[in-house]
Amino acid sequence: MFVGVGASRVRDMFEQGKKSAPCIIFIDEIDAVGRHRGAGYGGGNDEREQTLNQLLVEMDGFEASEGVIIIAATNRPDVLDPALLRPGRFDRQVTIPNPDVNGREAILEVHMKKVPLSKNADAKTIARGTPGFSGAELANLVNEAALLAARRNKRVVGPEEFDEAKDKVMMGSERRSMAMNEEEKKLTAYHEAGHALVAINEPESDPIHKATIVPRGQALGMVMRLPEGDRYSYSLAKMRANLAVAMGGRVAEEVIFGKEYVTNGASGDIKQATQMARAMVTEWGLSEAVGTVDYGDDENSYKQVRISGDTSKKIEEEVRRYIEEGYDKAKKVLTEQNDKLHTLAQALLEYETLTGDEIADLLANGVIMRDSPSSKADIKPVSIIPKTGTAKPEVKSEAPETGDEKKEKPKAKKAPAKKKTSKKDDKE
Repeated sequence: MFVGVGASRVRDMFEQGKKSAPCIIFIDEIDAVGRHRGAGYGGGNDEREQTLNQLLVEMDGFEASEGVIIIAATNRPDVLDPALLRPGRFDRQVTIPNPDVNGREAILEVHMKKVPLSKNADAKTIARGTPGFSGAELANLVNEAALLAARRNKRVVGPEEFDEAKDKVMMGSERRSMAMNEEEKKLTAYHEAGHALVAINEPESDPIHKATIVPRGQALGMVMRLPEGDRYSYSLAKMRANLAVAMGGRVAEEVIFGKEYVTNGASGDIKQATQMARAMVTEWGLSEAVGTVDYGDDENSYKQVRISGDTSKKIEEEVRRYIEEGYDKAKKVLTEQNDKLHTLAQALLEYETLTGDEIADLLANGVIMRDSPSSKADIKPVSIIPKTGTAKPEVKSEAPETGDEKKEKPKAKKAPAKKKTSKKDDKE
């Protein structure tokens, strides 16, 4: 019923715009109709191309569209047809990246106005600890923190809730109900301890935010690192450090349990390391053997980049060399510091989750000092009924009963039923 009407709808839209001039026409996700023409398979009549052609005609045709401003938004400006971006059409591009620390603080302040906050909940502190977060993720962070506070029957949202909400947004929800036997817990603890120990010994690695063996999302455990500030580029030294950290988990399993008892738990680490090493060789020109040539596949093209057999072999050798360098570096650290690996793994088995500061204290002093309870089960919910202020008798009777009200009820039953009271007595 609606096939082939895209072009007519564009005409109708611009006719309404001219009648309502001056006005603004806003097209969201314009890449749905504005993709590069000629990219589809086969011939025939492509409705999307008809719609795009009509849009191009309306934007810069024989008749001037005076008083009509056209604004469009897309996350994929690279796939748009070049005719859309020439002067006279969309001749101005405004790039909106993820916010920096000041932007995150301003966005958090907007969303934090909607929830009751404790005195020590600071938007600036949260903004510093959330590099790379988008506006939607920050809104989700505040919402998750408010939900956590509500579940604990708290009347205000504090920094503890924001910290746990940040972990949930970054690492996924905790799956404490997942049944893991002691052997799997032990293996996971040594795996994550290997990641953490290599990260601590790599100067170019980002500081550790948190290490946990509580299953989150699809992972059985996780070591989360956070940069100290917003990053826009990475050095070769930092990439090599990241490769070593990625290999730390598999190496720890091999050092502690032997080659025959390593598991598939490092599959995600191996995939991440391979993607980085391949990008270093084929896209970023960081291999002398391959040279500063781009051999990466173009995601937007149906044709793959043609690579000769010799060059393909060189690429595979260089990717493997980078990964093996990281593996050897991780093995050296974990072999030399075997006692620290045991200490860190035992602490993870005991506490399940450790912060970066706690890991540093543990390796330096051999102890962890904790003031707060280690598990959420120890947190006692507080009463949601206000303790201050005067409530009306009608409202009080409908509210949930507390222990004090239950004690007072027998006294009320002892009062004579037929006693006449005045209005003055009722008020008292």
